[in-house]
Amino acid sequence: MPSYREILQINEQYAIDNQKESTGIKILLLYFSQMSSTELLLHMDDDMPEEQYQDFLYGVDRYVIRNIPVQHITGEEYFFGYTFEVNEDVLIPRFETEELVANVLLIYDDVFGGQDVRVLDIGTGSGCLAITLDLEEPHMSVTATDISDAALAVAKRNNEKLGANVSFYQGDLTLPVQDQIFDIIVSNPPYIPENEYVEDVVVDHEPSIALFGGEDGLYFYRRIIQQVSSITPDKFILAFEHAFNTAKALRKLIQDHFPDATIVQKKDMQGKDRMTFVIKE
Repeated sequence: MPSYREILQINEQYAIDNQKESTGIKILLLYFSQMSSTELLLHMDDDMPEEQYQDFLYGVDRYVIRNIPVQHITGEEYFFGYTFEVNEDVLIPRFETEELVANVLLIYDDVFGGQDVRVLDIGTGSGCLAITLDLEEPHMSVTATDISDAALAVAKRNNEKLGANVSFYQGDLTLPVQDQIFDIIVSNPPYIPENEYVEDVVVDHEPSIALFGGEDGLYFYRRIIQQVSSITPDKFILAFEHAFNTAKALRKLIQDHFPDATIVQKKDMQGKDRMTFVIKE
């Protein structure tokens, strides 16, 4: 049997030769070997057991040849230090959304200063936003909605597994919680324009309901902005992730509905305008 080192080198090159990210190979090797990164480093020159090796090769074939996302092979993705279950019913959490969480926590401290607040995550998907906020800030009482029953099933499993206490409601945007009030509303709604090109690995394996946001990508933002006035008090925060090229249009949309609010737009670590915050005090 080949060693872990040989297996990693050969299959990383195989991925590169087929225009796939070589990092996916290491993720698969860690998953099928059932080791941490540190453990793998210590055992790089050991032979991989035959059964694990065959399972790994099947995973590599699914990733490299069949174009299946690594996260759907392993059934998990890491987000803000937590491990979330993912499948074809939810959007795979992205690194950029971790930045949205970090900024929400910072702005909450500035605006509410450690007070108890009610938080709503609209379109929760895997639950990564809602659950992470609930776990990271004990003064946040978090509620989440999603129109997809299948997505909510995944989110509820993540909520239980991670020991969070998020309340979930099935329905369209804010409609299931119109009888409640929220101090902070966060959302990473579908924002890809309907006619925009999307890589096959995304469009073939992630739910279209979580990807596409109407003709200009702003369909769900318009609806959310129109609805939130009835479920927010005088002092509130809205936090959105969005496409980098819609920041100006989204700012205009917000200004039309909340002319007295402070609008803060932030770039992600790639220098792209990906986050907009609305602060009303």
